[in-house]
Amino acid sequence: MIVDDEPLAVERLQLLCADLADLELAGTASDGNAALRLAAALKPDLILCDIAMPGLDGIGVARALAGKPGAPAIVFVTAFDAFAVSAFDVAAVDYLLKPIARERLAQAIERVRSRRSASAARNGGENGGGNAPYLEEIWVPYRAEIIRLDVRDIDRIEAERDYMRLHLGDRSYLVHQTLAELERRLDPEQFIRVHRSAIVRRDRIARLAHDGEGNWQAELAGGTRLRIGRSHLAAAKAMVGR
Repeated sequence: MIVDDEPLAVERLQLLCADLADLELAGTASDGNAALRLAAALKPDLILCDIAMPGLDGIGVARALAGKPGAPAIVFVTAFDAFAVSAFDVAAVDYLLKPIARERLAQAIERVRSRRSASAARNGGENGGGNAPYLEEIWVPYRAEIIRLDVRDIDRIEAERDYMRLHLGDRSYLVHQTLAELERRLDPEQFIRVHRSAIVRRDRIARLAHDGEGNWQAELAGGTRLRIGRSHLAAAKAMVGR
């Protein structure tokens, strides 16, 4: 289903979709409220959704559909990069900037298919919608584009005032989000909070070290050391069976 308040944008997406195999257009809507009504009636697998629309915007549409049985996957199609963090909040599968290239749309569609297949496998073949229980990817603004970060590649996350810095090897990216909000959406089997300002991927921790003055640190495989807060020490020790 296509949702956009600009007729020319809808027409362009229709033409692009017609050129992609195994993709059938269920319907179109020009505002968020109409999108919700149509989604309830048509049960689409995927919604290509604009964000900036009169009344209920695309983020509102995604929030209203999230968690419902058979909820469609959401791919945002917008002229603005400022909504990337909000898109990440509602677990959008992809974030496309207008004008859309056919190859980029095809990539997003394939990502939706892969996500649905994985979800069906987890749920014994039932349609689990497009959203996984924990984050698998994060979309971040970077220079003049929006880039996808695989959560599995994140070594650690550190708070910087109202932002978080995501560290992936020798690269890092800022996201406007609180650490508490992100922690809630990360798989606790994969990540552990070691300080009020730091989350670490568990398999990146090489050892726990004591400085002899009552303080513990988590040393990562690359040599980075992070102080372990007192309120998080028990969880860190439990991780290594101590």
